[in-house]
Order: sequence, then C-alpha cells, then structure tokens
Amino acid sequence: MIDSPSPPIHTDSLRAISVRAPGRLHLGFLDPSGSLGRHFGSLGLMIDGFETEVEIWSARADELCADTPAARAELDRTAACVQCLRARTGRHAPLGLRLRRVLPAHSGFGSGTQLALAVGGAFVRWYGLDVPTATIAHWLGRGQRSGIGIAGFDQGGLLVDGGPGADGTPAPLIARAALPASWRIIVVMDERLRGLSGRDERQAIAALPPLPQTLAADICHQVLMRVLPGAAEAQFAAFAAGINRVQRILGEHFAPAQSGSRWTSPAIARLMQWLQASAADAVAIGQSSWGPTGFAITPSAAAAEALVDAARAAGVIDAALGLRVVTGRNQGAVVDEHELR
Repeated sequence: MIDSPSPPIHTDSLRAISVRAPGRLHLGFLDPSGSLGRHFGSLGLMIDGFETEVEIWSARADELCADTPAARAELDRTAACVQCLRARTGRHAPLGLRLRRVLPAHSGFGSGTQLALAVGGAFVRWYGLDVPTATIAHWLGRGQRSGIGIAGFDQGGLLVDGGPGADGTPAPLIARAALPASWRIIVVMDERLRGLSGRDERQAIAALPPLPQTLAADICHQVLMRVLPGAAEAQFAAFAAGINRVQRILGEHFAPAQSGSRWTSPAIARLMQWLQASAADAVAIGQSSWGPTGFAITPSAAAAEALVDAARAAGVIDAALGLRVVTGRNQGAVVDEHELR
C-alpha cells in the first residue's frame, strides 16, 4: 500500500490522460504441467491493430462511461479495478474514466489483462505514482498463468516468460526479440464463439493429463533454437517451423478440452488446415490461447495477401470469419496527456 494520500497531480478539469494498450497473441505454454516444478511459462507476440484505450480525468463526482457496446460490457470490471486501485493506493479523489475501445473479450487477445493494465496505468500516471506494471498486475489479479501481456504492455515484441512465481507473483520476462517489420500476421476471428476463461479455464487445465517432460523439452528447444533466433535474424523458415511444432504439440495436448480439436472454431480450423497444407513452413499458423482467434504469420505483406487471395479462391474462408492483416508491435502501451475530448 502506498501511504500519504495526496490530491491528483492534475487539477485542470480540461486535461486528461489516455492509455492505449496493445493486444497480444498467446503462441503457447512452455511447460503447462510444470515437469521441473515451475508451471506454464509462455511465448507470445504483441500486435498492432487491436487496442484497449482508456481515458481518465478529474471530475466533481465519479464518472464511468464507454464509447462502444463492447466497452460498455466491461464497465463492471473497470469499476472493480478502480476500487482495488483506490484501496491499494489510498487515492480516492473523484475521477472520470472513459473506455474508448476494448479488445474482443475471451477471444485470445488478452483483453482482461490489457484492460486492467490500461486502467491501472492511467490511474497511477494521473496521481504521479511510481508503480511498476508487474505490481499493478499483481494488485488486479492478472498474470496468474502468463506474463506475456504484462511484459508486452511495457515494451511490446516477441516475448518469453518464465511462468508465475510460487507466491503468485507475475512471471518474469526471460527473453524478448523484435519481430521483423516486414513480417505480417493474418488474424482470423470468429465472433460466434468464445474461448475458455476464469473457472472454466482452470477446470479444463486441471482435467488434462500432464504434458510429458519430453514434449515440454521439445517446446523449449523449438523456442530457444528456432523461434527466437529466427525472429532475431529475420530467418522466417526457422521461425515458422518452430511455431508450427509448438502449436502442434500444444494443440494436441489441449484438444480434449476443445471437443477433441486443436481449434475452438471449426471454421477457423478448416482455413488453418488448408493454409498449412498449401504453404507448410512458409507460414506459421496456430490458435491464440483458447481461441477462437487463429493466426497465420507470413514473411511479407505480399505473402499475406497472396495467401488470403488463394484461400478465398479455394472457398475455405467462412463468410462469418473476420480477417485482418497486421504487423507485430515492438513497443508497449502509449500514454498521452491531452485536452479532455
């Protein structure tokens, strides 16, 4: 708890602080069963084109509002974050807070963590408090399995964490590489479905058999000797081969919790299987977390466009799917002080 409560550092009602937090793709766990005693560990990637944006300002009485239906659905969770932050810091002056946009919920983008960190980041910045992102995450109950969204909020990039501590502290960041600027990510969404979260996620993980240590070792080998060097040296074939192997191992491990499939969405499964058969290791494919969002990483914008065009011509893109081509994001959240809009 931070002692000595003080008034906000901003008293001009025309000033505001906004925080734009990037979405992430969770590319896989290193050792979900903890074969060496430390559970999970994660590989993930921050991406452009998907953000949560929070704006905060001084007000005569608390105001909490949202700009979109999806954002309005997150107002209760936002209010709970503010309540927790006030209890932790002792700062209780009235504030206005607006959710301008949010990440798709329970879809593999890390929406809960980015919402919490955006609200927490705006709150501590408003009051001029020096509180690390990992501490904000711990206060707000984030990072209990993956630390990718926490490290990504600070610095973006392709990230590897070492799994949460035994005391529940967020996972330490153990490696980071910038994703080459020319590479592109085809993000495939199915808004008809939602991935597992909360209690359902915990129950699903607990019901699975342990991942054998040999397979956990294989995943770690792929990440250390293919994925990270491939990104660092812009060697796409090695990177893609590593991602595809990691996703294959984990997809088969988690399939019993996904109706026996590597994929939450049958429509995304059809598209991804076609991409894999068509391009092999010329594309890195997989599902982010529990999905349903899928991804296909390519070495260039031209390659991404060609794959999408070919898939459309082959009739394997369900009309209900949403596709967006984005870049990796090699920087973290953007904080901006501005006039109240």
